[in-house]
Amino acid sequence: MAADSNSNVSGPGERTGWLKIVDHISTTCGWVSASMILVSVFITCQMIFVRFVLNQSTIWQTEAVTFLMVAATLLGLPYVQKLRGHVNVDLIPLMMKPGTRKALALFTLSVSIIIVAVMFVYGFEFWHTAWTRNWKSDTVWGVRLWIPYLAMPVGFGLLLLQLIADLAAVITGLDKPFNINKESR
Repeated sequence: MAADSNSNVSGPGERTGWLKIVDHISTTCGWVSASMILVSVFITCQMIFVRFVLNQSTIWQTEAVTFLMVAATLLGLPYVQKLRGHVNVDLIPLMMKPGTRKALALFTLSVSIIIVAVMFVYGFEFWHTAWTRNWKSDTVWGVRLWIPYLAMPVGFGLLLLQLIADLAAVITGLDKPFNINKESR
């Protein structure tokens, strides 16, 4: 394992300036995401009570929980990236020399930035289409879809910001590539 879950993600130096601001934004996203999951749990419990105890139909609960869980996933992306919690295989970087490892980290972060930027652009276009055409869900609740779709450009935009901060931290030496402290193979 490359990093202990309790260890500081930063390497030789402490993040300051805009890197620290991005870290705070990502942490806030984590709290918001966790809160959305908690609200989803309460709504699910309320839905079960209404359906099976009161024997009434539910109108908005299923759709609200679905939108909240998707939004929680998307808004949680930058926090998970900050913690280096996304799935990765560090066997190859562990076998590399520090210079090669740094080059691979820069390449990986750059490709990730490109992919997430594309997702951000398409997410924004999708959200904007829902906004301008006033799309609504086909359910009785009829939620205006631009509201839940907003999680796409916001989530991917903030993940993009976190990835750019991570790239800057590796370039400046604040973070070690792949958070591996091993100096040579």
